[in-house]
Amino acid sequence: MSFSDQFLEDLRGRAGLADVVGRRVKPTRKGREHSGLCPFHKEKTPSFTVNEEKGFYHCFGCGEHGSVFDFVMQTEGLTFPEAVEKLAGEAGMEIPQDSPEERERQQQRQTLYDVTEAAARFFQNQLHSPGGRQALDYLKGRGFTDDTIQRFQLGFAPDGRNMMKESLTSAGIDEGRMIAAGLIIQPDDASRDSYDRFRGRVMFPITDTRGRVIAFGGRILGEGEPKYLNSPETSLFHKGRVLYGQQMASGAARKSGTIIVTEGYTDVIALHQAGFENAVAPLGTALTEDQIKILWKIVPEPVLCFDGDAAGQKAAARAAVRALPLLVSGYGLRFALLPDGEDPDSLIRTGGAEAMQAVVRDAMALSEVLWRMETGGRLPKTPEHRAALQKRLKEHALQITDSTLRSHFLSQFNDRLWADAKGRGQGKFAGKSSARDSGWAPSKPLSAPSGGGSTRVGPPDALRLAQQVLLAIIINHPEIFDRVEETLGHFSFTEGPLDQLRQELISVLLKNPDLDSKGVKEMLAQRGFAGHLDGLFRALIRSNRVIRADAPAEKYLPLWDENVALLKSLGTAPEVEKFRRTGGNIISEENEEDWQRQRALLEEALPGHRD
Repeated sequence: MSFSDQFLEDLRGRAGLADVVGRRVKPTRKGREHSGLCPFHKEKTPSFTVNEEKGFYHCFGCGEHGSVFDFVMQTEGLTFPEAVEKLAGEAGMEIPQDSPEERERQQQRQTLYDVTEAAARFFQNQLHSPGGRQALDYLKGRGFTDDTIQRFQLGFAPDGRNMMKESLTSAGIDEGRMIAAGLIIQPDDASRDSYDRFRGRVMFPITDTRGRVIAFGGRILGEGEPKYLNSPETSLFHKGRVLYGQQMASGAARKSGTIIVTEGYTDVIALHQAGFENAVAPLGTALTEDQIKILWKIVPEPVLCFDGDAAGQKAAARAAVRALPLLVSGYGLRFALLPDGEDPDSLIRTGGAEAMQAVVRDAMALSEVLWRMETGGRLPKTPEHRAALQKRLKEHALQITDSTLRSHFLSQFNDRLWADAKGRGQGKFAGKSSARDSGWAPSKPLSAPSGGGSTRVGPPDALRLAQQVLLAIIINHPEIFDRVEETLGHFSFTEGPLDQLRQELISVLLKNPDLDSKGVKEMLAQRGFAGHLDGLFRALIRSNRVIRADAPAEKYLPLWDENVALLKSLGTAPEVEKFRRTGGNIISEENEEDWQRQRALLEEALPGHRD
């Protein structure tokens, strides 16, 4: 089976040498290259390098080298056609069939480069003709120098129905190839003549990674819609897989370790002219998955630059949400917001390159964008609203497929949310992150009220006991945390020690979702909560088989639900509100029947089931 050079080139770009090698080697990025231990011979010092830009690997120890196809053939024992088929399947590319028709299409595709290059020369010539004066004035008015205009091959499409078509026809290019290149439009009515796609527009040639013109973007002069018009999809041009300016920006981006992704053609040109030669742009749409992967092959953390107004902030938020499923460990995105009313060009004009550098330097992490998007810069004060915020942030984090990265996002969101909640605490304990940090030990034990069954228990005692039961269930059965996390986050326990333990328990389990009961207790103890645990697991709860770590779910889950319902009921009682205000342990003479019924429920659930 034979494959065209163009297909193999496209596949090399889509497959990603570093990604393929990374399945066998743990590479470390060093400048433009990755290095690691060679998979072809035993070594202790890394001598194996991968150059993504040049598309080859080489081992200085054993001499093995080659392309992504060679690597798959060597490591998996495949033939060349088998390696191509495997990589194409992983990249979602359809292998062209080897047929006379396909060979003819490939030959035509090669000649289309000649067509687009000829069109680019035509547009450049028109820009510097008398008819292009308005377009040239527009570009000069944007501050673009002659060198910049020449470097980016900027041009002008005259406002005539067939001017480009006639020029290319006279050069021996037939209409069929012009249509295939997206340069002219053939009406559905075959009796009507074809006509130029671009008319009365400033022209921006779009190139591939080898600098060959593959398509165009055109900006209308004066009023009219659409303001920007791109070439249609062709065999040369797939809009979602191309970045404007990539060929010129890649080297500078790798050297600086940063690539700036801005919104349009003129932004890219203005940045390059100002010395930011690491700037690129998508082609009039939001970044696609393919474009993000292209960026990651250049640098691990591209900077997306947006206008600072409300629309720009919304665009940044949409981009952050869209990128979540694509994130992988070691790679990410940062977000830079320009001052309100500024674009890169105007910012550089008013503040110089230093102002733009400051914007890039202050770019926010993706997690920060999500945090600001959901909080609006202000954290909720009530437990109910904090729980709702926590749920939204968790939903964002769960979009991340990389488990390690997802865990870090959950941990960061949780730390920020509950650290603030602790900071809203009372008295001298405000702002402390744990009992150990504050140097505080509770003045009252966390165990249940002492005394025999005849002791009358008012609402505050029943409230405390129910809260202890919930904490004990989660600590002994952390596997249900995912199911009950929202409920546990919703409650705000009445006593400081209990609520501190609740918050720390949430923090531990969000960061370490796979911990068993023993692991949870050990981690809580390491964080200074050993005394809290000892107080919690006093005789009333320690010896209860319903709560114990070896209890079956059909026993402790109903107990969980009963105590949640009890807490919700007690939470509305006036005695409890008085208890919250006074910090006392009052016993009510009112609603005696209700409190005795609730006491009986607790006694049935707890002491009645002791070993």
